[in-house]
Amino acid sequence: MTAQTSGALTVLVTGASSGIGADVARQIVAAGHRVYGTSRNPATVEDPIAGVTYVRLDNADYASAAACAAEVGAVDILINNAGESAAGAFEDTPMDAVEHLFAVNVFGPVALTKAVLPGMRERGRGTVVMVGSMLASFPVAFRTNYAATKAALKGYAMALRREVAPYGIRVVTVEPGTIATGIGERRTIHIGDDSPYRAEYETVAAATRANEAKGISSTAMAKTVVQAALSEQPKPFYARGNRAPVVFALQRVAPRQLVLDLTARIHGLAKIRP
Repeated sequence: MTAQTSGALTVLVTGASSGIGADVARQIVAAGHRVYGTSRNPATVEDPIAGVTYVRLDNADYASAAACAAEVGAVDILINNAGESAAGAFEDTPMDAVEHLFAVNVFGPVALTKAVLPGMRERGRGTVVMVGSMLASFPVAFRTNYAATKAALKGYAMALRREVAPYGIRVVTVEPGTIATGIGERRTIHIGDDSPYRAEYETVAAATRANEAKGISSTAMAKTVVQAALSEQPKPFYARGNRAPVVFALQRVAPRQLVLDLTARIHGLAKIRP
């Protein structure tokens, strides 16, 4: 697939202060494009990237999406990357925490996408990239709410792709596998000290830490995001990490229960039939 060659593009990357977002912003600047990167507190970005203009965005504050879009102006490419990670027992997670996670990981990106779409539609071009997670395709116990938010984001992207296609707008989903970004240290966890789920949660948590320690780098993952963003004819879906080509091929041909069992096994859980 060929990259866009229509001169310098204006690219808005959310969550550009660290991790995948920072590497995406860095690579797009290196490609010669204008980059705006969001942060909840632009003035406190610890390692600002030369060539990136930082603007405020709080995904949980939908009004900030409109303010961000107004500040940036015309956007050629929007990369919805910002989000939060969460884990724990479904029963132990309070509803306000579930609502907050959906606000940050789903409704915030939706609000920002809605804010930039009119301009893209009027100009007859644009690309929106939703950065999700392979947990949307391969959900695992004790990541229920997080997997649900990423599945929702994927659903929005897949449905929206055809809706805006007549106006020259492309919508793409990118699903990272396990990435070595240190996100586990910032993950919100809900598990009671005396929770009946605690032993199995600890098993999954330990497996997750081990998988993340040997995951692919955020720089490598960012290359896939940038490829999707700059392509003239992007595919609807990209995935990288966790042997993505193999596991997605397996998902297409294997019984769903087998795929769920294998996903659980990778996270240290034994196969159990209710």
